[in-house]
Amino acid sequence: MKKIHLIPIAIFLIAYNGFGQTIFELKPAQSMSITGKGAGQDAAFNPYSENTSIGIIENIGKSVFSIRVQEKGEIIEKKAIGPGETKKVQLLKGYELYLDSKMKAKARVDFKKHTD
Repeated sequence: MKKIHLIPIAIFLIAYNGFGQTIFELKPAQSMSITGKGAGQDAAFNPYSENTSIGIIENIGKSVFSIRVQEKGEIIEKKAIGPGETKKVQLLKGYELYLDSKMKAKARVDFKKHTD
């Protein structure tokens, strides 16, 4: 009987971890594609990727890292983000969001719909 109750809990935790993950740990000298590569390749799901959206990146670690926005390999924007800082970047359809770090870093990434 206890196993029956554990199955729905396990399914919920797996689904929550797969879709709710917005915290990333970067290793030294790591570059991570966050969005823009496509289904199954993005590290974070941007529910507004078919339109213009806003990426909200918060540095929750102790080291500086960079935010990079690209389109088809061309760098559109690059910003450094220090510990405790939050930065917003505009992501047009087709833009890719990357996090680059020279040191160990930790980031929280969220998205919101762009409003005119």
